[in-house]
Amino acid sequence: MCTVERRGRVHLITITGAGEHRLGLPLISALRAAVAAARASPGAGALVLAGEGKYFSNGFDQAWARTVPVHLQVAMSEGFRGLLADLLALPMPTVAAVTGHAAAAGCALALAHDTVVMRSSRGFLYMSEVDAGIKIVDYFAELLRQKVPDAATRRDMLLAGAKMTAAEAVRRGVVDAAADGGVEDVVAAAVAAAEGLAARGWDGEVVAEIRKAMWPAVWGKVKDYGGEAAAARPRL
Repeated sequence: MCTVERRGRVHLITITGAGEHRLGLPLISALRAAVAAARASPGAGALVLAGEGKYFSNGFDQAWARTVPVHLQVAMSEGFRGLLADLLALPMPTVAAVTGHAAAAGCALALAHDTVVMRSSRGFLYMSEVDAGIKIVDYFAELLRQKVPDAATRRDMLLAGAKMTAAEAVRRGVVDAAADGGVEDVVAAAVAAAEGLAARGWDGEVVAEIRKAMWPAVWGKVKDYGGEAAAARPRL
């Protein structure tokens, strides 16, 4: 479901396959394991998350969720909340390589990174909840409030279902850079940005603590679901 490789000091996670990369419980679990591996990898100085094909991620796997018991639906939602917590607590800079469409939870996943590099020629950011008739969950709303500080842009994304291209997203301050070319070009640009951050030699734990302090409302809504919280719980 995803591959992990090292490119210099960068830990690159790629969601594999030509599909929509829907975030069901199996993919969320695989991504959390990959992020944990980055945390434990000696010498890793930054993380990049990318997707193959047309999609970065098209959001939660709602079709799967409709066929499984409620406890698995809850596990999917809580697992994604945990994935965001894992990224916010990761002791290294993070970069999203948005190689294609990023919708709903996929958009939230991209914006949970420190830096976002988006493909110019294909894909859009899209918070689809208003079009799909789905209420937005609290931590999504907080994430958008923190990562999209302009109120008009946030309104367009959440209440108008705007599909934002890379050029518009850069202009409106939602993503950091647009990269020309295909998937590999976007990944290369994201890895280069990550290498530049890794080269600064920052203390990773300080980076993580600053990140949590920058977005305290988001961190407060996800922290109890992350790997750090699980590790801190006493074993019976």
